[in-house]
Amino acid sequence: MPVMMLNCNSQSLSSTPEMEPEIWSQLPEELLERVLAFLPLKNFFNLRCTCKRFNSLLFSPSFISIHSSVSSSSPLGDRAIVPPHLSPFLLLSHPQFDYQFPLYDSILGRWRNLSLSLTLPSSYVPAHLLSISNGLLCFSRPNSSSFLVCNLVSRSSRFIEFPAYPFSFEFLSLIPSSNGNGYKMFVLSVGSSSNTAFVYDSRANSWSQFESSRQILNNNSHQEGVLFDGHLYFTTPEPFSIVGFELETGKWARPIDAELPGELTFVRLVNSGEGKLYMVGGIGEHAISRSVKLWEWGEGNGWVEVQRLPEMMCRKFTSVCYHNYEHVYCFCHDGMVCVFCYTWPEILYYKVSTRSWHWLPKCPSLGEKWICGFRWFSFVPDLYTSV
Repeated sequence: MPVMMLNCNSQSLSSTPEMEPEIWSQLPEELLERVLAFLPLKNFFNLRCTCKRFNSLLFSPSFISIHSSVSSSSPLGDRAIVPPHLSPFLLLSHPQFDYQFPLYDSILGRWRNLSLSLTLPSSYVPAHLLSISNGLLCFSRPNSSSFLVCNLVSRSSRFIEFPAYPFSFEFLSLIPSSNGNGYKMFVLSVGSSSNTAFVYDSRANSWSQFESSRQILNNNSHQEGVLFDGHLYFTTPEPFSIVGFELETGKWARPIDAELPGELTFVRLVNSGEGKLYMVGGIGEHAISRSVKLWEWGEGNGWVEVQRLPEMMCRKFTSVCYHNYEHVYCFCHDGMVCVFCYTWPEILYYKVSTRSWHWLPKCPSLGEKWICGFRWFSFVPDLYTSV
């Protein structure tokens, strides 16, 4: 495949850095399609004669989709240079991965690796990934007194000092601002007789402290808050209930006070990102799940059952969890409700558009004897999200 050099001004030809063919010839095809999508359509037509691959792109559904999104997102049409949306990835974090994260492209169905050695400060590798939101990743390190928030695409980062030291925390959640400008970080300090909530505001570069009167979230330390309708929602241990933290006022409340389904063995909340709130829960007795169901929150209707996990898949899920549901996590990713277990490398997901359940196979780069510590995140890269 030929290597292109495009110069809009012939006078600048001599000052244009030479492109190394050995490097650019290895550019993945899907990335090449995204680069070509920046071109006005008439310029791309002129390139068709240089390469059979370029000519065939006119009949490629993926390229047509990308180019259409570029053109339609700007009032200038195909004269504008607007970056296409980046693919959403499922990102796997594991203690054995010190310098990289496996990524699963849920659109192309391919695995990739994301290297940290070139994007994180050298003093912060290896690091423990805590949360991902809106293209930002939040890390911590043992014996450190700060969090690290970074955008791996723009290679920008910020250290955020703990609000207190020593600082024992749980339930860290990154929350994008409603107007798209900045973000907040919620953490719960759990070292005293009553929990203390801290909220960091990136625009003010400061922490706010809020008291919580009861230890309502103890023994549920692996969960992040779920943002919905201005509240950060959490589920409590048995007897199960749902509590909300209002980000603007710092007050705890129970805005969703509808009765939960009976015989629950575990319960998790999921925000679809499209204005819907889902609940995943096990149904059974004596902490043993006989079935797993998905509900949707309907204002005025309470929790409405959407789907039940097929029996054979339910047996596998409960067996890999060993009925220890403290290790179960849930999140929504690209139209899928994902359910996974800290002790198992595969993801169980429900595809909303087809109303069907599936297993995502094990990542091929995982070792055969690796156990525990599997944390999955929904990662949608965004060049323009500021740290």
